[in-house]
Amino acid sequence: HCCFYFSPNVCAVQKLIGTNKKYFTNCKQWYQRKICGKSTVISYECCPGYEKVPGEKGCPAALPLSNLYETLGVVGSTTTQLYTDRTEKLRPEMEGPGSFTIFAPSNEAWASLPAEVLDSLVSNVNIELLNALRYHMVNRRVLTDELKHGMALTSMYQNSDIQIHHYPNGIVTVNCARLLKADHHATNGVVHLIDKVISTISNNIQQIIEIEDTFETLRAAVAASGLNTVLEGDGQFTLLAPTNEAFEKIPAETLNRILGDPEALRDLLNNHILKSAMCAEAIVAGMSMETLEGTTLEVGCSGDMLTINGKAIISNKDILATNGVIHYIDELLIPDSAKTLFELAAESDVSTAVDLFRQAGLGTHLSGNERLTLLAPLNSVFKDGTPNIDAHAKNLLLNHLIKDQLASKYLYHGQTLETLGGKKLRVFVYRNSLCIENSCIAAHDKRGRYGTLFTMDRMLTPPMGTVMDVLKADNRFSMLVAAIQSAGLTEMLNREGAYTVFAPTNEAFQAMPSGELNKLLGNAKELANILKYHVGDEILVSGGVGALVRLKSLRGDKLEVSSKNNVVSVNKEPVAEADIMATNGVVYAISSVLQPP
Repeated sequence: HCCFYFSPNVCAVQKLIGTNKKYFTNCKQWYQRKICGKSTVISYECCPGYEKVPGEKGCPAALPLSNLYETLGVVGSTTTQLYTDRTEKLRPEMEGPGSFTIFAPSNEAWASLPAEVLDSLVSNVNIELLNALRYHMVNRRVLTDELKHGMALTSMYQNSDIQIHHYPNGIVTVNCARLLKADHHATNGVVHLIDKVISTISNNIQQIIEIEDTFETLRAAVAASGLNTVLEGDGQFTLLAPTNEAFEKIPAETLNRILGDPEALRDLLNNHILKSAMCAEAIVAGMSMETLEGTTLEVGCSGDMLTINGKAIISNKDILATNGVIHYIDELLIPDSAKTLFELAAESDVSTAVDLFRQAGLGTHLSGNERLTLLAPLNSVFKDGTPNIDAHAKNLLLNHLIKDQLASKYLYHGQTLETLGGKKLRVFVYRNSLCIENSCIAAHDKRGRYGTLFTMDRMLTPPMGTVMDVLKADNRFSMLVAAIQSAGLTEMLNREGAYTVFAPTNEAFQAMPSGELNKLLGNAKELANILKYHVGDEILVSGGVGALVRLKSLRGDKLEVSSKNNVVSVNKEPVAEADIMATNGVVYAISSVLQPP
């Protein structure tokens, strides 16, 4: 398990600066020179069982093997050796025939035991101390390549199990104690140095929850959700167990709502159970771990603290159970699937929009149990201020609520979505964006208990009529409307269809030389030809443009539509206004008449 650099039998050791923690690094786990965000220094020493020879490179000489008792001294576990001596039976066994494995606690491990524990061991050497040491032994030789994740070894104390975990990063734990130095051979067995004194495990996770006072609320929640069968069943889980304090930190109404809703409660609890047993010592950097709820939590560490999603909320770690391990946490991890729309939006970048709903008296939709999808514009949309809440604004907000709990991955081009305001909104699917009317999705969906939150890049403006209705209602376009009528295109722009209209304003027409303008307006055929060049044959909203799109005009030529820093240009000329929605298209106001090639 050693890395050989340049010279034979030399092993690398990573020492954590400012602590006495060591990691004996094998080739597989060459950490990024940092452990839990703290820097390490690398030093080199002779691999187990080898020594230096004056004038020779590395550690070429193999040490003769000695018995287990003496090998304890060789690996530096002198306290274990001392305690072995104090019991009458154990030293002769360790020096005699047989084949044993000893998981020997380091001297620091013994020294860190609470005084009363040590006293009770040392005052009763032939029962307590002997039993404790026997629990660290296995009646055969077990090398690390045999230590598989999730296996149990039978100890020499009443055949009690010892839990082994072997993590992908190369770390091996024994009842959550980390293996420091592995595979020290002895004539009658093998010694592994570990960083804690281990003790027998008798309760499953459910039994531990039932015993501990700090889990009173958790106990009630588990009973109400029926999850006790999982927590007392077979398997190897990690329970991030919220203490009573964790439950007290959330608003009472939220807690009562979840406790009264079996599905939300099950999701909440499953979000605290990891699919595999995770000992604190195995975590040396951030990693994603899957919960029974199907979400992932970022489990990491910062110095001595374990972190979940970057927060140091673990107050007590590595409480071992027969079916896994428990870490106490003092903050609840509520998954999206147990939240209302209000709760989903509260700490996000759409909180301004949700405040508008509250001000408009529409809050009940966001906290009830209607199946809805909320189209919530980003906070940055309102950086210049929010609309006044009048009847028009209230109606507009109702059109941001869709009468179904959707998932964006199932939306398709041409789909229509019905809102609480009674409008039908269209879905447009583009190469790099997914839009509902003029507003495009800006982040991943957040799927709550009844409602889903779509984060949108702008306020949605539902269409107010056909393209012709839109142009007629806006006096900037009076010359264009007259031109469309003379060219005989009114009917086309009134009927069902999908058009993108680049609409020259009155100023655009007036900017043409007057002779040219009069000639154009007097020739219906030529006028129709030029106007058709201003109409694309599909609906392209600004969020669907991407960097550059070539849009086919009704005349047959392509229009070059591009977008940069949220400004849309057509044939390299910036538009004056984008995304005026119509039932049969979208209108862009432009300040010069486009000339066909």
